[in-house]
Amino acid sequence: MFGEAGLRKKCRDVEVFDDKLWVLIDDMRETMDRFGGVGLAAPQLGILRRVIVIEDDDLLHEFVNPVITFMKGKQREIEGCLSSPGEWGYVNRPAKIKIKAHNRYGKEFETEADGVFAIAICHEVDHLNGIIFTDIADEMVDDEEELEKAKRARNRRRKKKRKV
Repeated sequence: MFGEAGLRKKCRDVEVFDDKLWVLIDDMRETMDRFGGVGLAAPQLGILRRVIVIEDDDLLHEFVNPVITFMKGKQREIEGCLSSPGEWGYVNRPAKIKIKAHNRYGKEFETEADGVFAIAICHEVDHLNGIIFTDIADEMVDDEEELEKAKRARNRRRKKKRKV
């Protein structure tokens, strides 16, 4: 939770791809699902390793030692965080990214992301560097009606993107 010292520390690379890593990734997925999150970073569980999981379009994506290698464009969306329940704010993120990472087996891969998926990746990679979305939000939202309006607009854009 917000205030824990581990959330402010930079995480170390994973060097050994073994059963312990697999258990960590599985635990992260369970925790994310249990609390209704879209993504989760290892430091949110008190583990200072560079591991994130993200669900996008009902697919679970696992990134070990992720590095964002390319960013293009801009998008400003509302974000929240499992570590800061009830807090929401607008954050500027790149519209499109490329990311290099390893899977749980240690195999390196690259992928591209845009829209909400790019936001989620950037949000979770920030956690690995000790950055919380509230540090970079340009506007916090505390009005419930404004929050719901912003969430609906984001969901409409996401659905529209899927149709294209």
